[in-house]
Amino acid sequence: MERQDIVNEINKTFIDTFEIESEKLKGSALIFQDLDLDSLDAVDMIVHMESNLGIKIDIQKFSTVKTLDDVYNLAEELLHKKDLIQ
Repeated sequence: MERQDIVNEINKTFIDTFEIESEKLKGSALIFQDLDLDSLDAVDMIVHMESNLGIKIDIQKFSTVKTLDDVYNLAEELLHKKDLIQ
């Protein structure tokens, strides 16, 4: 999966699940401050990412995520590791 596909899939989750306007979905956007997500939303986001991207996200690793770019990078890293294993 290419990075742009990852970005598109994650952005789709933000738009569809959290009703966030696409204009707000910039890589530098802060997940909790700019996008107004809370800890329960973060758990929902993890569940959607795992389901839609076929990856397993470690909660401890996700706790370091601050920006939308961090989310994209984490997903890309996990997908890359998954591809190496297969």
